[in-house]
Formats: sequence, C-alpha cells, structure tokens
Amino acid sequence: MNNTKETLVSAFALFSLFFGAGNLILPPFIGFNSGEMWWVMAIGFCLSAILIPILGIFAHAKLQGTIFDFGKKVSSTFSLVFSFCIYIIAVALPSPRTASVTHEIGIAPFFDTPSIYTSIVYFSLVLVFALNRSKILNLLGKLLTPAILIILLAIIGICVFSFDFSFGASTIKNPFTDGILEGYQTFDAIAAVVVGGVLIISINLKNKDISYTDRKALIKNAGIFAGLGLLFVYGGLILTGALMHTSFDSGINRTDLLNGISRTLLGHEGNKFLSILVSLACFTTAIGIVTGTADFIKGRYNNSNKAYTITAVISCILGIVMGQFNVDYIIIVAIPALMFIYPITIILIVLNVLSDRYTKPKVFRAVVYTTILFSVPDFLNSIGITSVSNFTAEYLPLSKFSLGWVLPAAVALIIGNLTYNKNTTV
Repeated sequence: MNNTKETLVSAFALFSLFFGAGNLILPPFIGFNSGEMWWVMAIGFCLSAILIPILGIFAHAKLQGTIFDFGKKVSSTFSLVFSFCIYIIAVALPSPRTASVTHEIGIAPFFDTPSIYTSIVYFSLVLVFALNRSKILNLLGKLLTPAILIILLAIIGICVFSFDFSFGASTIKNPFTDGILEGYQTFDAIAAVVVGGVLIISINLKNKDISYTDRKALIKNAGIFAGLGLLFVYGGLILTGALMHTSFDSGINRTDLLNGISRTLLGHEGNKFLSILVSLACFTTAIGIVTGTADFIKGRYNNSNKAYTITAVISCILGIVMGQFNVDYIIIVAIPALMFIYPITIILIVLNVLSDRYTKPKVFRAVVYTTILFSVPDFLNSIGITSVSNFTAEYLPLSKFSLGWVLPAAVALIIGNLTYNKNTTV
C-alpha cells in the first residue's frame, strides 16, 4: 500500500475514533443557540473537540505508549490515579449517554417505551458482547461511520442550498469560551489519551516496513486530514443549526433538534434510517468503553478474567442506572467531572507534544500541579460552591470563563524553563 493511500486509511480510522454518535447532538445545538455568532462558537468548539484530540494523537506518536505514559514524568502513582479517574468517568458518563441518545433518537420517536426499559435491554446486550468479543462489531463499526457521514453530508448540503443565510441573535453570552467548554462534552481528548495508543500501535504494525520517522510523519499527516474532516463536519452541522433557527422552538433540546433537522431535510424515512445508524454506532461505542475499562482492570490484576467480568458487569449496571436519564441531564451531570479531569488531560497532552527540552520532569510536574491547583475554583463553581470562583474571577484572567487554569499553567511552563537548569537531571 502506498503512503498516500495508507495516510488516507489511517486518517479515516482517526476520524472514526473521534466522531462518535453522541457527538452528533452537540454541533447543531451550538449553531441553533449561537445565531449570528455561530462561527465564533465553532472556533471555540473545534479547539477543544478537534485540535486537542489531534494533538493527543501526536503525543501518542511521540510516546509510543499507553495512557500511563502521559503522566509518567509526574510519577507512576499520579499516572495510575489519573488512569483510574479517566476510566471511571468513561463508564459513568459517555457510556450511559450512548444509551440515552439511542432511546431519544432511535426508540422514543417510534415507540412509547420508558427509558429504563431501553437502558436495561441496551446494557444487557452490551454485556453479552463485552463478554463474548466478536469481529462483527469491528466490521460494523467500520461500516457505520461512512454511512452516517454520507447522511450528514446530505443534511449539510441540503440545508446550505435550501435556506437563506440569515441568522438570529445569539443567546450565548460568551460564544468563544462556551464553545470550548461545549467541546469538553465530546470527551474526545479523553478518547485520544485512552484509545489513541492502541490505534497508533495498529498503524505502526501495518507500516513496520517503513522507517520510524516516516511512520511518525504518516501519523501526523493522518491526524491533519482527520482534523480537517472533523472541522468540515462539525462546522457544517453548526452552520446547519444556525440556518434553521426559525424552524424549531427556542427551548428544544439537543436530540429533538437533531431529529427535527433530519426529518425536515431528509423526510421521515431518511430520519428513520439515521436513527438506526446512530443507535448502532452508540452501541459499538458503549461496547468499546466497557471492554476497554475491563481490559484496564484486568491488566492491573495479573490478567484475571474474573476481574474483567466483574468490571464489565459493574460498568453495565452503572450504565443502566445512568442511561435511563435524558441526554441533557447527563450532560449537566458531566460538567463537574469534566471541569476536574479535562484541564489535567489537556495539559498532559500539550506537555507531551512539546519537545523534551522544554518539559524536563521538574518543569512537567510544576505545570501539572499548577493546573490542578488553579482548576479547583472552576470545579467548585460547577458543583455550586461559588465563593472561591467569585474571588478568583476578580484577580485571575479567564477565571470567569471557567478557564482560570490556562494562564497559570502557561506562566509555570515559562518560569520553569527560565529558572530550571536544563543540564540538571531529575
């Protein structure tokens, strides 16, 4: 296989990794509410939903390791705690959200069934597949993304050529920073850290006949192409939501908006087809999260199959409990967890992308600890404790936008490199 073809194949694999079915509900809703400022919010959204995850792939290409390697310059204990937090969040939030999306898009519009029934059946099937792995799921996953992509391109194309380019007033106070925070809800930075390493190893194995330098270049080029693909789709869906601002009630929720857009532009049968595809894609995503988490615990307990089974069962029970709630509720519940883990994840990605010359262990630790410290006010604010954030908002730039950790982390990196003797070993 020539390098150009392999780059495109790898780019599509990366695109599929980040473009989950749950992500479909976010961009149209952003555009619908941001109105004339849709492009500003799109830039913010794409920074956290595209740029950071792609940088995560670049970091994996450099590290050639697993999630543990992202925090190894801090300490092995930190890496272990960080990994546990990531996996707990994964099975508690994005995995149940797939069941909720499936119910609201694939079940509720056609059947009068309580969401708890959908959640029970859904995660019972997830458990069956997680305990009995099948290559059919991998094949299904490869077919679903192209099919969904074709339908989305049809939606974007029909909307762009059917609606006048007029936009309503924005209901978003800070579209750029709110776009960044909305991008957190894709969980794609976490996906890059957790699954990216497996994908990088697969790409390397397929191309082991070429040099390490060429493999790194291939991965980076694939990342760039995947990022451009995501930019086109996310940007198109945000624009679609903005153009259709008069077509739906202002209080519409995310899944109803996606269903409404699909019905309006594709008709009832097209909407039904999209619902089936999205539901199947959600299902494969949930299986991937549950099996990935179970594999992680299995590895910590000497490859114990019992540990794998127990973890899979607990993950699915948690999925049933959380998956019965509506998507908007899960998104709200996820905010504190994301305010806690996302700044750490982002800074680990950025530090691992930078040259080792600027991220010596002592500097690395200083930046990570600074990030954790200054993200505490945002986390406390997200759970209703506003006294600390009210104080920092007056004195700390970006704090009022829930990004108070950004400047202190940058300052710690700069000061650390100015004061730290690069010849010192740690």
